Amino acid sequence: MTSVRGVIFDVDGTLVDSNDAHANAWVDAFREAGFDVAFARIRDMIGMGGDKIIPDVTGWDAKSDEAKALAARRGDIFNKRYLPTLKPFPDVRALFERMRSDGLELSIATSAKPDELEKLLRIANVADLVSETASKKKGERSKPDPDIVQTAVGNSDFDTAQLVMVGDTPYDVEASGRAGVRSIAFRCGGWPDDRLRGAVQIYDGAWDMLARYNEFERAFEKK
Repeated sequence: MTSVRGVIFDVDGTLVDSNDAHANAWVDAFREAGFDVAFARIRDMIGMGGDKIIPDVTGWDAKSDEAKALAARRGDIFNKRYLPTLKPFPDVRALFERMRSDGLELSIATSAKPDELEKLLRIANVADLVSETASKKKGERSKPDPDIVQTAVGNSDFDTAQLVMVGDTPYDVEASGRAGVRSIAFRCGGWPDDRLRGAVQIYDGAWDMLARYNEFERAFEKK
């Protein structure tokens, strides 16, 4: 097995405790648009982007003007109502510092918009430790499609066998697998282990991975 050289991180639900906030922002935006959708339904889709969520709820084409307006409103609601309340999970920076001290390159692959991503990385206090970021671009499909992970791979100096992705949703695990990248899952995003099947390792969160860092080293032959 090739040693891991780089780690690709998801952000929402992995580094920052934001999944419920995203779900609430979507519920608020859908309600304003005339769709009364249950929180639980949206919460189960968090980790996907609006290109998946909006058509599922409304039946609209994701590229329609209505969908674009709704997505923009969701972003406005999230940034004004919910983002100021968010906190990072414990030991996120400590885990990043440990990995960087071991010579690992750290990057990001997320469906978050670039402006949201910048704020989320500041909340997580790791912006200065990240080498590359890949957020959803025009024309790309959100997770569980592999597009964003493939972009992160392309931005790195390594091939897929030298990378591992860390995420918190079934969509992270599926997207990384479809991109040919091994994955680690965190439970802190709210999904049970059976929904995270396919991940090489599962931890409670950054704090748990840091405490059991030797297991990560053994599993990925980190040198």
